[in-house]
Amino acid sequence: MRFVDFLKTTVLLCAGAATTLAVLTVVSAGRDQNDTIVFYLAGWWLVAALIGGYLGRHRQASSPIAKLLADSHAATMMPDIRPMAIVINRLWPLFLCVLAAAALSFVAPQIPGIATGFVIIWSLIWRHQDAAVLAIEGRDGVTFFIEPTSFLRPMKLQRMPGLRREVPS
Repeated sequence: MRFVDFLKTTVLLCAGAATTLAVLTVVSAGRDQNDTIVFYLAGWWLVAALIGGYLGRHRQASSPIAKLLADSHAATMMPDIRPMAIVINRLWPLFLCVLAAAALSFVAPQIPGIATGFVIIWSLIWRHQDAAVLAIEGRDGVTFFIEPTSFLRPMKLQRMPGLRREVPS
């Protein structure tokens, strides 16, 4: 799977998870007839959006992404293209947290509401990273692919020859 596509998928899955958790919060609070908690949590979501927007405002690659790109190794053959396996392998903590918060929504509506804020922050922090990696790929004439590894090991990238973009001066 291309690394750029993985970053886009991560942002979209986080946004979908935040939406799902917000709906669960509202439904759970409505079931408990506790409307005021929704207003407090909506305030938290607004603060989370401001935090995520501030932290994700830079258009260059973040330092962890830059280190990951710098540590990539050259390859001549494409790795196995199994996008679903790679997404599950790399984003299992997100899926686990969303499932746990969803299950705990029956106990208290605050739990998925608080989790929603953190997922909003995470989504907004990573929203420009795919464009930064795409710019690096175009500049250097390479394409970065995710190497299949164990879900407990750090992510590794493979650098493949790609198309270089010539910019007239």
